Amino acid sequence: MNLKEVPEKERPREKLLRYGRENLSDSELLAIILKTGTKDCNVSELAIKVIKELNGIENIKDISLNKLIKIKGIGKTKAIELLVLFELAKRINKKKEKPRVKYTNPKVIYENSKYLFEGLLQEHFYCLYLNTKKELIERKLLFMGTLNKSIVHPREIFKEAYRLSASSIVCLHNHPSGDLTPSKEDIVLTDSLVKIGQINGIPVVDHLIISDDGYYSFYEKSRVIS
Repeated sequence: MNLKEVPEKERPREKLLRYGRENLSDSELLAIILKTGTKDCNVSELAIKVIKELNGIENIKDISLNKLIKIKGIGKTKAIELLVLFELAKRINKKKEKPRVKYTNPKVIYENSKYLFEGLLQEHFYCLYLNTKKELIERKLLFMGTLNKSIVHPREIFKEAYRLSASSIVCLHNHPSGDLTPSKEDIVLTDSLVKIGQINGIPVVDHLIISDDGYYSFYEKSRVIS
């Protein structure tokens, strides 16, 4: 059945306006997000199909872009919109449920940041910008690819620190190989950032290398002066 053949008051958008969003089913809410169906099924039928493929709407949090695209009727644009929406929902819930974390030691930093690197096949470099209480102001993904000074430029790191009025910085990057041993480039870059931070009054208090099995902390190895 084409959606136009469905009585107007039973269409998802009209039901939301009439009864409120809290009274719509998962598939009806999803249909509104999807906007359109295919030539073989209307948007309501597509929404039901997607939920069945996922074995429940809650499982979308674990699905990849490629897996979403494989569902007939979900192109790249729809898949991206769904992933973005649920990522925002996840972040909102996280902020509601948890008090502000104080990033006071490497273990706390690792436990609250390791999810950023799950399943990544290339190096990602993040900076955590902290206030005077060691609470997170903002987390920024600044670079991707092989870590070296030509890619990770201190100017970009400290530009964000000034913009956010950060009091200190924690750097994070992953080793997809699983080997936590810092490379020569890791050591040179960290030493450079620490020196620049001291000059600018925004100390780099730690640099963590992260893998699926744990972390390496430059602070714990006495390579960073806090």
